[in-house]
Amino acid sequence: MARRCALTGKGVMTGNNVSHAHNKTRRRFLPNLQVTSVMSDVLGQAVRLRLSTQTIRTIEHNGGLDSYLLNTADTRLTDEARRLKRRLKKAMERKAA
Repeated sequence: MARRCALTGKGVMTGNNVSHAHNKTRRRFLPNLQVTSVMSDVLGQAVRLRLSTQTIRTIEHNGGLDSYLLNTADTRLTDEARRLKRRLKKAMERKAA
């Protein structure tokens, strides 16, 4: 399982540990990923995703998963998020008809 956020694609970054003597050794900065269920109002069910904590905060700030996905450009979303966004749009069209 990749260490990558399901919606934003945020992943592992690399850098250096720097000692007091200024010796540098490579290290990895892992994202804070949480497996969480996010409620979708349009679908009427909870969607289980592996999200970074910053993405969870952004979803709450935007008013929920549906508004976050609909207001975010497709280029900034992962493939999984785009599929979920298409499911939301289809469900909204069916509800409107």
